[in-house]
Amino acid sequence: MASLIPSKGRGACSSQAPTRLGLPSRDADGDWLDVHDLVDGPVDKLRTTVTLENPKTIISFNRSPDIPFDRSINAYRGCEHGCIYCFARPTHAFHDLSPGLDFETKLFAKPTAAKLLRETLAKPGYRPEPIAMGTNTDPYQPIEARYLITRELLETCLEARHPVTITTKSDRVVRDLDLLTALAARNLVAVGISVTSLDAKLSRLLEPRAASPAKRLDALGALTDAGVPCHVSVAPVIPSITDSDLEGILAQAAARGVSAATWIIVRLPHEVAPLFREWLETHFPERAGKVMATIQSIRGGRDNDPRFGKRMRPEGVWADLYRRRVRLAMQRHGMGRPDIFLDCSQFRPPSAHGQLSLF
Repeated sequence: MASLIPSKGRGACSSQAPTRLGLPSRDADGDWLDVHDLVDGPVDKLRTTVTLENPKTIISFNRSPDIPFDRSINAYRGCEHGCIYCFARPTHAFHDLSPGLDFETKLFAKPTAAKLLRETLAKPGYRPEPIAMGTNTDPYQPIEARYLITRELLETCLEARHPVTITTKSDRVVRDLDLLTALAARNLVAVGISVTSLDAKLSRLLEPRAASPAKRLDALGALTDAGVPCHVSVAPVIPSITDSDLEGILAQAAARGVSAATWIIVRLPHEVAPLFREWLETHFPERAGKVMATIQSIRGGRDNDPRFGKRMRPEGVWADLYRRRVRLAMQRHGMGRPDIFLDCSQFRPPSAHGQLSLF
């Protein structure tokens, strides 16, 4: 594993095929592809491709007891940020694509998302609850600059007075400050920005195409100054890789006026675990064993604990230590947990096709 040469600007070190859904790994069959890298060298630049997708619905509903929302929207499938730890990587297997490099290079965009949202909100039986954006793939990943799907969704939410929450690790969110301030004035929005490390070099390895830590922290400051409710999410905390920056991230956020914070221990479901192990062996071989041993001690002896009630609640000595560190650091800086109570009472169904009502 340590001999792998990762692609510049990409998080995963390979295109490992999933084994859960019947996508086979390629077997050597004697053709030229078997020796391509030996003859021509590895491909040093992967191009990002975007496929336009036209789904029939845009809101995904869930009944999970582990998460604080019952509906979400993902404007994109796959994510160019390339975060090696991303728990959404396995979703690419449903397209017979690799959760590795395919996840961050073969993307899908949903240009009709705002239209579908409008049609859903206009249905007579619809009942509003906050829509979560960015819970699977980042709504402000680089291709948002071209497609503006997230912005269109926010415009629809503002028109309908529908509450929305946003999770991102991009400073691109401040480009929509006009919409966010208008939503915030009506208590219809809350934003969380994830900061994993203060080390820009480490961040480039973990999250190669995400905004730098400094830009994310500055975005938090800009949102705070504009009156947009926001919090810093120290997520994920990776033992022996990013955990030394835990207190520093909270201090930097507090210095920019942020008063709320959350944190999450790294999760490694399905194909994420072998991809993460490969990344460790490539970039941090000297501590790979320690990292995985600590993660397993937190996850009941496994790389990941998928059980409801357990998957979002790490256990053990290390988990208790992180909780204590977070609690003390938050107390030191006068920070608390985010209180997100958005107003659903202002909701007004939009016209299904964007036409103004006569009444």
